Parts: sequence; structure tokens; C-alpha cells
Amino acid sequence: MHEKMDPMTTLAAVPDPRVFPDIAAAPAACAELFALADASLTAETGERSATIDRRVRDALVQRLAGDGRLLARLFAATPSVAVTRHLWRQLELACRDVAAAADGIALTVFAIPLVIVAGLDGATGEAVVPGVIDDAVKIVDLLREHGALGGNRTFGIANALVGVDAIDLPRLPDLLAWHRLPERSPDGVSPPERALAPLPLAIAAGREAVYLRFLVGTALAKPGADLLAGGVVGGWGAPMTHELARQLGHGGIRVLALPRAPQRLLPAVAQGRAAQREVSAQLFASNAIRRIRASVGEPSALISAHRAPDAVGGGELRLSLSSPFEPRDAEGFRCPLYPLDRVGDAVAMLVDLLADCRVTDVRLIGGVHPDRDAATGLPLLFKSDTIPAGARALH
Repeated sequence: MHEKMDPMTTLAAVPDPRVFPDIAAAPAACAELFALADASLTAETGERSATIDRRVRDALVQRLAGDGRLLARLFAATPSVAVTRHLWRQLELACRDVAAAADGIALTVFAIPLVIVAGLDGATGEAVVPGVIDDAVKIVDLLREHGALGGNRTFGIANALVGVDAIDLPRLPDLLAWHRLPERSPDGVSPPERALAPLPLAIAAGREAVYLRFLVGTALAKPGADLLAGGVVGGWGAPMTHELARQLGHGGIRVLALPRAPQRLLPAVAQGRAAQREVSAQLFASNAIRRIRASVGEPSALISAHRAPDAVGGGELRLSLSSPFEPRDAEGFRCPLYPLDRVGDAVAMLVDLLADCRVTDVRLIGGVHPDRDAATGLPLLFKSDTIPAGARALH
């Protein structure tokens, strides 16, 4: 008999499997910021917390004027999710401070996350989508028509579908410089071209895959104008999905592009990663549950935490679906945990998804488990006949 679990205890049921760096090994400048973040989080008053955060933002503004790779190393060395999330919030505010420092008319740089589900007709074969949209003007017209950027009409987007690496921390200082209008140097030399390289989509027949890409744009506005305050996909969402399918889907390639709201770069990265993971989980669950129900009946679902050397942060969650009648035929989903993720939030996403799919037998397995099954050498997936003692059932 497995313990029935109160949904309120979901957050504590599955531990964090990631391995966080030792703060003692961090460079002195990084360790100082980590200590300040911790002091802000534990400050007894809001005033004290705000004073500390101002120091943190000032330090981050300085880093935004330097090498983005050093900024990435700072976040790679954070000792906990709480410190990472706090520094990320302060970095976003620091980015706004940098953008607000421009005089007169300035550029607002934004990104639209696109979660793309793509497949190829036929049982065999491969194809590549170049990662460039043919008609960016058509996309801009749709956004203008629906007032997607707070009614602003003086904006454009690049025609490249870029990957997360193009707008993540290492590139952030360079991209923030776009908030300033380009100027010629005294000797008449033009500034470097503002260009982003597209990231193609490699598609194989026989399965659908989920990709994360971004459309990056710039809008002309007064410094301080918040063109991205809405944060929701409006009436432009469905027409944009249709238009992207028309431009990207050809030669037997099926494309479903699901846009998220335009965001500043840091929020776009976080929102895009979360959206890709959620859509990937939905695609896995719907296909696996359909197959299991068609062959042996209702599935059992198990959620567990695993150390995995090839995972972000060295750990991940796994969702296993199987049937008591064919327990050996389990199907598994590797659920990544990104630096800003709290494990409980990712578990709750999976639990909510299973509820939407009307899966009633859901077990949460405590403890952190190895990557591989010692007996088979394959990735470890718990099944209906291998549930550890103490697993908690949700109903």
C-alpha cells in the first residue's frame, strides 16, 4: 500500500537532483555577489533588502559593460536555485537600467519565443529547415495590426530563427548595446553590423520533435517606454502560427509554430525554455498514453529525480509511463531542470499534465536515483513492478 499524498506536499515530495557548485570554490568577485544575494533574501526588512539589491545591480551593470562570457560563468557558479533566481531578477533590472541610460530616442530589443513542433511525412528520410523566414514583413504587419508591442508601430524583426545561445548570457552585453542608436565613429567608420545567425531545424521522419527558436526585433521608442508590459499572446497568435506554417512547411515538412509574447531578452530565454519543456512533455504524454491505452489499458505514471551527467546541472526529473499488464514496456520522458527552475514547479507541471490526460495512477518517488539501471546499463525508468517502497500516490 502506497501512501496517499496531499497535493499540498507535492513541492517537497521529490528532491532536487542537481549538483550545485561549492561557494568556497567561487572566485572572490562571484562569492561576494552570492553572499549579497543571500543577505538580501534573509534581510529582516524590505529597506535593508532594497539597499543590498542596489549594490548587486550596480555590480551587474558593470558586468554588462564587459565580457558576456564572464557573466555566464557567474551564473554557472551559483550555489543554489534561490541565489540564481535572485541574481537573475537583479540582472533583469540592471538590463533595464542600461537601456534607460540612453538619451533621446532609443531602441528596445525584444525576442518572441517560438516553440516549434515539426515532423516529416513518410517513414524514412531527413530534412532541414534553414531557419530563415521568407517574409518577415508579413509577420511585422500581423504584430502591428494587433498592437502586439503596446501599440507601437516603429519596429522590425530579423528574418532569422535563432537558438537560445544567440540571446543568452554570453551575448547579453553585445545585444544590450543595440538599445543605443548606431553612430558613426569620428573617422566615418560605420559600427559593426547587427546580425544574428539562424539555427536550422534538422528533422527526421517517423517522429515529431520540439524545437525552441526566437525571432529578435527592435522597436524605436523613447527611453523608459515599456512596450512589452502586456506579456500575453493576443489576436496575432493564431494568424502568426498559420503564417509561419506556410513559410516553413514545405516538401512534406509539417510545422506547428507556437509563439509566446514578445519579451525582453532574459524573460524570453526563461519563458522559451519552460514552454519548450511543457510542449515536449505534452507531446510525449499524449503519444505514450494513446499507445498504452490502445494496447493494454490504463497507464501508471511515476515521477522520479535522477543524477545524469549529460543533464543541465547534472540532474533531471523523469516521467515513466507503463501498465501493470506490460510493466517492462515503459516509456520515459527526461524532464530538464534549468537554472531558474524549482523542482516543485516542474513536478507540478507534470502532475497537472497527467491530470489533464485523465491518468489516475500517479506516483511520486522520493530520493535521488542514479542515471542508469545497474542490471541493464540503460537509462533508469521506474515501472509498475519496480516501484520503491515509500512512493507516494496522488489521486
